[in-house]
Order: sequence, then structure tokens, then C-alpha cells
Amino acid sequence: MKSISFDATEAICGGFFIALGLFFAWQSYGLELGTAFRMGPGYFPLVLSIILVALGTFIFVRAGKIQGEPLGPIAWRGIFLILPAPIFFGMTVRGLGFVPALFCSALIASFASHKMKPWMAVVLSIGITIFSVAVFDYGLGLPFQRFGPWLNF
Repeated sequence: MKSISFDATEAICGGFFIALGLFFAWQSYGLELGTAFRMGPGYFPLVLSIILVALGTFIFVRAGKIQGEPLGPIAWRGIFLILPAPIFFGMTVRGLGFVPALFCSALIASFASHKMKPWMAVVLSIGITIFSVAVFDYGLGLPFQRFGPWLNF
């Protein structure tokens, strides 16, 4: 039978969320709140900080559960492939355009899994790109260049 103990990792995480939420709530103090329909500059940060404090409280209270499993090895491959993907997108979307930047970003991120085969990564990236163009360009009508000036020869 497992004994009930205190999970310090979750407690630290919950405490960090609570402290971060309180910090941002304090930063929004003095800004005009407004209403939900006419939001002032302090409304959104205050609501987000309240949600962060609530989430941190939930995590902190949950730390008194049955001892969690020890952390496994760090997934370095995921860190080095998922984190650079949105950075690559942000740095190249104006030059390459939406379609090539999104395709390349999805391709980079898809190799974070050891199970991903190259042909499947290409198919997945094409699917994500087609879906995103359909939603953001045709569906929402957002103004962006599909192909940027770096590709206009």
C-alpha cells in the first residue's frame, strides 16, 4: 500500500503559478477594468492572473496526494525540435510567406517524435498547411501573403 506524502515538485510548481498570478494582478492594479463587453486595459491581465492563481492553488492542493512517480529522462529531441519551430515561423513568415513558413515549421516540429517517418512528416506538414490556409485565409479572411518576397525571383 502506498503512503500519502507531499509531492514537493507539484507544490513548487503550484506556488510558482500563484506567485506569478499575484504579481500580474498587482501589475494590473490601478488600470481601468471596464466591463466584459467594454474591456479596459486592466481587465484581461486581471482575469488571466485570477485564472493563474486558481490553477496554481489547484496544483498546490493536489501536491498532498499519493507520491508521484519520479521524473524520467528529459526529452531533448522534443525540446530542440518543438521550441525552434514557432521561432522559425516568426522569423520567416514575412520573407517566405505563410505557406512555406508554416510548412517548414510543421516539418521541423514533426521530427520531435522518434516514430515519425520522413514521408509521414511531409504528409502531415502538407495537411496542416492546407488546413491552416483554408481556415485563416478563406474562412477568416485574414490578410497575409501566402508566398513572400524571398520567393519572388
